Amino acid sequence: MPIRGSDPVSARPATAPKKSQFDDCVDAAEGVLSGNTVRALRSDLARFAAWCAERGVRPLPADAATVAAYIEESAAVGRTPGTVRRYLSSIATAHRSAGEPSPAGRAAVQRALKRVCRRKVCRPAQALGLTWSLRRRLIAAAGGRTIDARNRALLAVAYDAMLRRSELVALQVDDLYTDRGGSASLLVRRAKTDPEGAGAILYLHRDTVRLVGDWLDAGGIGTGPLFRSVRRSGTLGGALPESQVPRIYKAMAERAGLGPDEVGRIAGHSPRVGAAQDMIASGIGVPAIMQAGRWRSASMVQRYGERLLPKRNGAAQLARLQRRR
Repeated sequence: MPIRGSDPVSARPATAPKKSQFDDCVDAAEGVLSGNTVRALRSDLARFAAWCAERGVRPLPADAATVAAYIEESAAVGRTPGTVRRYLSSIATAHRSAGEPSPAGRAAVQRALKRVCRRKVCRPAQALGLTWSLRRRLIAAAGGRTIDARNRALLAVAYDAMLRRSELVALQVDDLYTDRGGSASLLVRRAKTDPEGAGAILYLHRDTVRLVGDWLDAGGIGTGPLFRSVRRSGTLGGALPESQVPRIYKAMAERAGLGPDEVGRIAGHSPRVGAAQDMIASGIGVPAIMQAGRWRSASMVQRYGERLLPKRNGAAQLARLQRRR
């Protein structure tokens, strides 16, 4: 659906005008949405504003034809359906913030989105779950340096508490409460699904608590950020950047001898995926898994357990009752 000047979306980074119509929307999102969401919103709207400026069309309020052409051309230069959907969501958010009708629901836009999904595989790639067996393997392969003590504790906490990487790096030493039996409760002060900061108390087994204690002792840490960067000299830096979490898991996996394909599929939420898969394999019900992972719907549990849950569905249970061989 070409419009004036409809050359393909440029692969180079987009730059918005000095003063964008979307600035007020992004400013309003600060402190309301998570930092990652605000950064994505800013980037998405800057790209759309620049694309519109190149073609001399209005970004806000945008015509349905403009948005439809934008998402189709975005897909044509390699953007995945998931990314295209995020672009559309950002455009819709900006329109709502400005009090304008969103073009996202218009028929032309929805038809364009369906064409994008039909042309490309809509199924998102599944991150490798760092299950209990892989967790043990990666922890066992870690060395004896201070940084290795941190990495063991990082992976163990992420698995037990099913933490997102943003939650993991935000932890403070004071958020850990050890009980008499050696296990602990962990306070997560703010999460993706808890923008108001009500907080959640999560469980850590005593073997994880021991690994955390080893890390705190090795780093001489008594207060402040729980997980910190470690310099080549072995001295500690500030709070661990969120972007380092998947890199740490990948490095641990390489050291443990996992193949390139497996290492490439590791993501920041791999321990969270692995813990959910272990719960499903152990027969734990979906509601309990949702509570542990703080999911509001069962969709992600079903996604993570898509190869395990069919073995527990009605057809599988019937086959067992029929004693089929």
